[in-house]
Amino acid sequence: MKKKKSQLQTLKKVLKYIKSYRIFLILSLLFAVATVASTLYFPVLTGEVIDHILGPGQVKFAVILGLLGKMGVIIVVTALAQWLMNVCNNKITYEVVQDVRREAFAKMEILPLKFIDAHSHGELVSRVIADVDQFADGLLMGFSQLFTGVVTILGTLLFMLSINVRITLVVVLVTPVSLFVASFIARRTFSMFMLQSTTRGEQTSLINEMIENQKVVQAFSKEGDVLEKFDEINARLEKASLRATFFSSLTNPGTRFVNSLVYTGVALVGAFLAMSGQGVLTVGQLSCFLSYANQYTKPFNEISGVVTELQNALACAERIFALIAEEPQTPEPQNARVLQDVKGNVQLEHVYFSYAPEQKLIEDFNLKVQPGQRVAIVGPTGCGKTTIINLLMRFYDVNSGSIQVEGADIRAVTRRSLRESYGMVLQETWLKAGTIRENLVMGKPDATEEEVLAAAKAAHAHSFIKRLPNGYDTVIGEEGGSLSVGQKQLLCIARVMLCLPPMLILDEATSSIDTRTEMKIQNAFAKMMEGRTSFIVAHRLSTIQEADIILVMKDGHILEQGNHEQLLKQGGFYSELYNSQFAV
Repeated sequence: MKKKKSQLQTLKKVLKYIKSYRIFLILSLLFAVATVASTLYFPVLTGEVIDHILGPGQVKFAVILGLLGKMGVIIVVTALAQWLMNVCNNKITYEVVQDVRREAFAKMEILPLKFIDAHSHGELVSRVIADVDQFADGLLMGFSQLFTGVVTILGTLLFMLSINVRITLVVVLVTPVSLFVASFIARRTFSMFMLQSTTRGEQTSLINEMIENQKVVQAFSKEGDVLEKFDEINARLEKASLRATFFSSLTNPGTRFVNSLVYTGVALVGAFLAMSGQGVLTVGQLSCFLSYANQYTKPFNEISGVVTELQNALACAERIFALIAEEPQTPEPQNARVLQDVKGNVQLEHVYFSYAPEQKLIEDFNLKVQPGQRVAIVGPTGCGKTTIINLLMRFYDVNSGSIQVEGADIRAVTRRSLRESYGMVLQETWLKAGTIRENLVMGKPDATEEEVLAAAKAAHAHSFIKRLPNGYDTVIGEEGGSLSVGQKQLLCIARVMLCLPPMLILDEATSSIDTRTEMKIQNAFAKMMEGRTSFIVAHRLSTIQEADIILVMKDGHILEQGNHEQLLKQGGFYSELYNSQFAV
C-alpha cells in the first residue's frame, strides 16, 4: 500500500511538470487519433478490394484502382500524423527532462552544505544524469505508445462492433485476462527497478571517487581492493538488473499468449460464420475483422511494455524528486540587509555549534575583532579551526549564539553581500574548466587587463602563466588540469588579490607552495592585508608570527589568546606547539 501511494505521488508530480506543455499534449492526442483512424480505415479498404476480387461477376479494375489510390493516401496521412505525434511527444519529454534537471541542479545550489557533505557526490551525479535519462526513456515510450494504444483499442472496438457484435464479444471477454497478466507483473517490478537504480547510483559514486583519487589508490597499491569492491557492487547491480529485466520481460510474452488466444477465437468464430452461407460475414469482412483483432490486441502488448518501463521511470523519478524535495538552506529574511561599506568589525558571541548533536565541537566561543586586525587560529587537527571559517562565511549556521559583521547578525544579511565581503583562499584549490583569465576574474568580471596582470604578479603566478602555451588564454581542464598543486594555489591567491575585499580568510593558503615562493607570498599577503581584517588558519606557526591576535584552540574552546610574544612567555599550549616545530 505504501509503495502504491509512493508511485501515485510520483506520478502526480510528473503530471504537474507535463501540465506546462498541455498544448503539445493535446496536439499529440489529436495526431494519435488521426494515426489510429487512418490505420483502422485501411483494413476496410483492404476488405473491399478482396470482396471486389472474389465477388460474382467481372472484376472492376477501375474501382479497385480507386481503392488502391485511397490506400496510398491513407498511408501518407498515417505516416505524417505519426511523425507529428512523435515530434510533440519528444518536445514534451525533453522539455520536462530539462525542467526536472534545471530544478534539481538549482536545488543543489541552495541545499545546505551539510546535505552535500553527507551524500556521495557520485550518487548525486547519478540522480541528476542517469536517473533522469531513465525517466526520459520511460516517459517518451509512455507518450508514444500509450496514446496510440488506448485510441487503437477504442477505435477497433467501434469498427468491430459495426461489423459483427458476436465476434466482438469474444474479443472483449478475453481482454481482462491480458490486463490482469500485465498488472500482476508490473506491481512486482517497481521495487526491483528501485533497487537497480539505487545500486547504479552506488556504482557511479565509487567510480567517481576512484577517478578523483586514483593517485592515492595507486600510491597505496589498493587497486586490487578497489576492483574487489567494484566487482561486488557490479555483481549486485547485475543481479538487480537481471531480476528487474527478467520479470518485466515476462509481461510481453504473457500478454502476447493471451492475445493469440483472442486472435484464434476470432478466426474460428468468423470462419464458421463466413462458411455458413447465411451472408452474416463475407471473406473480405473476415479479413478486415482479423486485422482489427490483431490491431486490438497489439496495443495490450505495447501498453504492458509501457507499464513495465514506467515502473523503471517512476523509480528513477522518485529518486530525483526526493532530491528536489530536500529542505533548502535557511531562506534569507524578506528584509535582509545588504552589507555595505564593510570596515571589518566582526564579533562572535556565545557561539555553539556541532555537525552532529551527539558530538560537541564549538562551545561558548567569544571573539571580537577590530577593523584591520589579523587573527590567526591555530591548534591540533579537529579542534574546530576550519569550522570557525565555515561559520564566518555562513556555510553552516550556528546552533546558538550569534556572529555579527558591522553590528549586524549575519543571519539577517544577504548571503551574497556577506560572502562578497570576504576574500577566501583555501588549502583545497578549486578551478573551473576554462581559460586562466576566466578563473582569475571570477570574483571581478569587469577587471581590466592591467588589474589582472598586477594581481598575478603580486601572487607570483605571472611567470608560470606566461610560460603556458597561450598565456592567460590557456584553457585548463576541470580542477586545473595538468597544473601542479602549487600553481593552482597561486591562481587562487591571485583571484582573491584581484578582488581585494575588506576581509580575508586564509585557510592554509600556502600549504602547497615551496618555501622560497611562500616567503614572497607572505610579503604579498602582508601588503594585501594592510587595513583589512584577516583570519588566518595555519599549521606552520612561522607564517602567523606577525598576527595581532593568535587564538589557540583545542576541542572547540579557546585555550589561549594573545600575540606571538605574549603566548611564548606564557609557556602554555602555544609555546609547546611552537617549540615542537622549531626544536633542533
